[in-house]
Amino acid sequence: MEKIKVFACPTAEEFTKEICDYLEIEPGKINSMKFKNDNNFVQLLETVRATDVYIVQTCQPPINERIMELLITIDAAKRASAKTITVVLPYFPYSRSDKKDQPRVPITAKLMAEIIEAAGATRVITCDLHNAAIQGYFDINCDRLTGEYILENYFLEKDIEDMVIIATDAGSAKKAYKYSKFFNCPIALVDKRRDANNDKAISTTIIGDVKDKNAIIFDDEISTGGTLMETVNILAKSGAKNIYAAATHGILVGEAIERIEKSPIKELVVTNTVPVSEEKRIDKLTVLSIAPTFAEAIKRIHEERPLGDIFRTKI
Repeated sequence: MEKIKVFACPTAEEFTKEICDYLEIEPGKINSMKFKNDNNFVQLLETVRATDVYIVQTCQPPINERIMELLITIDAAKRASAKTITVVLPYFPYSRSDKKDQPRVPITAKLMAEIIEAAGATRVITCDLHNAAIQGYFDINCDRLTGEYILENYFLEKDIEDMVIIATDAGSAKKAYKYSKFFNCPIALVDKRRDANNDKAISTTIIGDVKDKNAIIFDDEISTGGTLMETVNILAKSGAKNIYAAATHGILVGEAIERIEKSPIKELVVTNTVPVSEEKRIDKLTVLSIAPTFAEAIKRIHEERPLGDIFRTKI
């Protein structure tokens, strides 16, 4: 592939290497460092003039540090006369702050879109947004990929019998229905209430038959594991045979890993949109790589081919 460079921000080196291996190119050379006064510095170590530049960044905590690294790298590429600058954000920062649902609160996801554009990005590639409407917060092109097919294929190969798909709340019922249609199995709904701004979710009852069935919970992300554990516990009390869970984004912060390890859950499956450190990789956790999906999207964009059939292509 000619006239293309893919650069990794700090923490995104492994994901970027997977992308570049798929594209059969070398990762772009870049120097990222921090001065003693805590100011970040970025220098691209090769020319990008008239080149399509792709900048990969994760949202591994501390998130505000990752944002500054990204913005500075975008600016460096812009001032080096890059032809286009595409930001690759497998997990979009502040995506859960997507609406003004309380008095005097910001819409931080919209702010992130504006900042990324202002820095000089000409396109964004992201994955499974918390709210699909975030895609419309951009005035530049924003391509939204999904980990849905990777997760579906993983569980399809496991050939699990007596399956039931679990919707963790009313808001996820539509997504649960799509999975149930794929697996040709029933769904059940958990009645969940969340208290204000904290991460405490309270599940009260379950609607549907889960007794002696293999329950699979699909969600877009798992952060502290509070919602997941409430769902898992009520499924166990309701007589579910085995309990599986899957999410595109495995944030897994706070007590998430400890909660999962002590829970009745049989297996949790996530993708690597957010890096999962070795100490978090317990036996119950399976991490699938979504980097080839992003690499295929980059290839198609560079070759000016449509992305619509990307998931019908073997990746």
